[in-house]
Amino acid sequence: MSSSPFARRSGRSSVPDVLEEHIANVRSWLYVPGSRPDRFAKAAASAADDVVLDLEDSVAPGGKREAREHVLDWLADGHTGIVRINGSGTEWHDEDLEMVVSHRCPVILPKATNAAQVSAVIERLGQKACVIPLIETAVGVAAAQEICGVPGVRRVIFGSADFARDIGIDHLNRTALVHARCAVVLASAVAGIAPPMDGACTAIYDDDKLREDAEHAASLGFGGKSCIHPRQIPIVQTAFSPSTEEVEWARGIVAASGDGSISRLGGELVGRPVVERARRLLARCAG
Repeated sequence: MSSSPFARRSGRSSVPDVLEEHIANVRSWLYVPGSRPDRFAKAAASAADDVVLDLEDSVAPGGKREAREHVLDWLADGHTGIVRINGSGTEWHDEDLEMVVSHRCPVILPKATNAAQVSAVIERLGQKACVIPLIETAVGVAAAQEICGVPGVRRVIFGSADFARDIGIDHLNRTALVHARCAVVLASAVAGIAPPMDGACTAIYDDDKLREDAEHAASLGFGGKSCIHPRQIPIVQTAFSPSTEEVEWARGIVAASGDGSISRLGGELVGRPVVERARRLLARCAG
């Protein structure tokens, strides 16, 4: 019999398999500290597409073990969630992995810097692993294409605040972050995975700043954004959802395309790339 401290509560997988389509279509997820189990149910009941149970940045070093136990209890009771574990090379990494292996939940790997690091986590989690690398350093951005291309990676996150700190710039300076954000978007497209998630906006009560930040990320090709407070969710959901005008445009394009040959609609040349974009937009609505 296993001597693992987690084995006693993992008689069955308490979390159903997470479909790739779900991870690909998430527009918002809400982070909740693993050290605050009193917030788990509230977060799960929010409008976020998913909840991230955080064992990393939001938990003090002295509280890591207790936070892990809280997350384990939550998963063992049949609840779901994505778990952000502690990074490779930290003293908590192995035990975090041991816990999530027992429950087959999606995992966010922070400070992802190379493909081998990500592959090692996927190998540990097994064939049904769903690993979401968090690219938040200069080294990680430079290796974004190889990280996105690791088999088993469904999506990545760009950690804007940590990246800005790593290279010594203001994380609110969108212009300075454009190159890095675009690099992660392009790497995801090259790998054929879902558009990346953008990092959280630290302005909890400034709706205009959050809206501008989310719309900026959406305009660059991101598919969603992390949230650190429930009140951020509606604004983020709207920013990454097609507007009524966009849906009408897409329907008109698809209808005008007919057999797929080039046509015109309202003075616009409708070729295959335009039609494909319209179909993808409508697919997002259906999802």
